[in-house]
Amino acid sequence: MTGPKLNEKSYVAGERSGTKATAKYVRTSASKIRAVLDLVRGLDVKSADQVLQLTDRHTAIPVRKLLASAVANAVNNDNQDADELYIIACFADEGPTLKRFKPRARGRASRILKRTCHVTIIVARMSDERIAIIQARAERQGAGSGRPAATSRRDRVARSRAKDDSGEESAGHTVDDVVEETSSDAVSAAIWEGSVDATDDGEAPDGYEIKGNAQSMLFHTPDSRYYKATKAEVWFDTEESAVAAGFSKPGATAADTEEAAEAEADNASNTAADEAEEN
Repeated sequence: MTGPKLNEKSYVAGERSGTKATAKYVRTSASKIRAVLDLVRGLDVKSADQVLQLTDRHTAIPVRKLLASAVANAVNNDNQDADELYIIACFADEGPTLKRFKPRARGRASRILKRTCHVTIIVARMSDERIAIIQARAERQGAGSGRPAATSRRDRVARSRAKDDSGEESAGHTVDDVVEETSSDAVSAAIWEGSVDATDDGEAPDGYEIKGNAQSMLFHTPDSRYYKATKAEVWFDTEESAVAAGFSKPGATAADTEEAAEAEADNASNTAADEAEEN
């Protein structure tokens, strides 16, 4: 049996990591397709479709069609919800090359190589924490003018709970109260250990300086070049807390992140053992 293909995010032979869609013999080079795939890898399908729609490259057209096919396979074959999917893996393999020749001067000929490639996109369901954060972000963006959505939601939930505490009938609650209270509970349930939810003013809470972005599942430290340009949706107190929540550093693989977390844990245990011996 051949080994697993690691760029499919599957590390066990015969194991499925998501729902796949493949386009074979695409009449373009694999390098041109890979430049577009790098833009959408790891994004949720809605954001990825928006990126592909606005990408000024001709290779974005077949990639967008393939993404729609992968989502349709997940919905129809695996009973998945399209709003809960993200691109877990995407890659382009080289296909057969068509060889053509162009006549040149003095009886010579120039070779023309017409490249083809096989493109694969794999989608899978996001974690419940990431889904809750994305839904909360969509609510904030769709709030429109006026007070921020988070502020108005907190006010309505507070009024609803005050009515319940005062003994008044809860029949006066509107649909908005119920929906906003539910979304508020979902957001609070999405907070990982060692993290706090982002505030409306965008300022870092005391002791929490690491920015986390739920869309890309990346975290940025204050010394990172992307720190100021990144909008924090979750704040972490340490890098270990971010790694434990499933976030990773830009440019670092999952194996590198796990090794760094294990090394940090070993160092902490060794330090504690040394202090115990000194005492």
